[in-house]
Amino acid sequence: MSVRLEELGACFQGLFPALMATCSADGEPNVTYLSQVQYLDPGRVALSCQFFNKTKRNVAENPYAAIELYDPRTFEAYRLRLRFDHAETEGPLFDAMATRIQVIATHTGMAGIFRLLSADVYEVLAAERVEGFLLPPEEAPAPPCAAPVDGPLTELRGLSVISDRIARAEDLDSLLAGTLAALDELFGFAHSMVLVPEDGGTRLVAIASHGYGDAGIGAEIALGDGVIGAAAERRRMIRIAGVGAELRYSRAIRGRVEAVGERARLAPEVPLPGLADAQLQLALPLVAGHELIGVLAVESRDPLAFDEWDEAFLQIVGSQIALGIDRVSERSQEEEEGGPVRRRAAEVAPPPTCPPGRCELVYYRNDDVVFADGEYLVRNVPARILWKLLRQRREEGRTEFTNRELRLDPALGLPGYKDNLESRLILLRKRLESKCPSIRMVPVRRGRFALDVTCALELVERDSG
Repeated sequence: MSVRLEELGACFQGLFPALMATCSADGEPNVTYLSQVQYLDPGRVALSCQFFNKTKRNVAENPYAAIELYDPRTFEAYRLRLRFDHAETEGPLFDAMATRIQVIATHTGMAGIFRLLSADVYEVLAAERVEGFLLPPEEAPAPPCAAPVDGPLTELRGLSVISDRIARAEDLDSLLAGTLAALDELFGFAHSMVLVPEDGGTRLVAIASHGYGDAGIGAEIALGDGVIGAAAERRRMIRIAGVGAELRYSRAIRGRVEAVGERARLAPEVPLPGLADAQLQLALPLVAGHELIGVLAVESRDPLAFDEWDEAFLQIVGSQIALGIDRVSERSQEEEEGGPVRRRAAEVAPPPTCPPGRCELVYYRNDDVVFADGEYLVRNVPARILWKLLRQRREEGRTEFTNRELRLDPALGLPGYKDNLESRLILLRKRLESKCPSIRMVPVRRGRFALDVTCALELVERDSG
């Protein structure tokens, strides 16, 4: 039965590898697996070319091929009959297909080895469903009709709620927490995080997360690595389904590289921030003007949880988040002194009960990192901020501090314009809550906070050795 390519959207998600068959001029067949088949238009597809020397030779001699695709929802098979048109080694199509492979390669230490050689464009001569691939379904009683839900929340109303939360947010923390919670409550994005540039823009660190508990805050990834790092580096949305299968395939190639004595060419594997068993990842850059503000990342254990509608919707939300972050940061910098009282220290709930004793905090000067009782706490600018606060508390007896004095301290290394101080303070506060609850940063009023310590502190400075 003939089908239209537009009807096979789920087959192009890459959840199941496609089979490709070619034949040489003298009639010798070859069958291999494909990692990517990308829909281009109603008459063309693009296939990824990585290690397929035999396939390339066959197509050069005989430009006809056949591929078999599988629908991950119904498990039906579809066969496309193709004729080779041309190969692309640069340009938008090549970049889009290469990004998917690059994302997986960076996680498994295979960057530069596991890579796209070309995006091969084929004309689709015929597309048909493979009859008899599945057994006929057994007859089952029709399920009872679900009662209609009164007043369904439409996408437009949901977007209105999220926009309202962003517009009404008084600070960066409430903006991000409220937005991520709304994405879950209204649209089912149960796992999400916002990461911002750190360490001169070479890394991204999570300052807000939803669905991960305490584990999400402080998650880091290098610029260019994985879905999140690639989205930041390329300033474009990236969505990859079937992450688990892609990682297994890349690790299999890695194993073969190691087996032939080429281990020295491989980099260490990069742990994925977020769910260890995620099957679908989507990341989009948060950009205000020409400046990268951060990255919004969502993921799911369901490889078909997001589709093209989700991409379009999240792009709208992402633009509003970026503008909201920019607005809140500028307003905070302008009004941090003399702003209205938000919360008094006495109004904040008491800290968790801590066992009596001491807490040892060690600042490693060479690495710009702080450890609390032997466990990593925070690094770079947040580490320098924390150490400044703790030393002034010990040496001067101070308990209250202002954002302004932090901005004016050259030793902290903040940039003169759009220093992201608020995001760094959020990260520091949440890391303390999670890893060292006996030290709290308590808001007093806009631009001013108190340092509340409920145990004896031992401050140690060391050089890394």
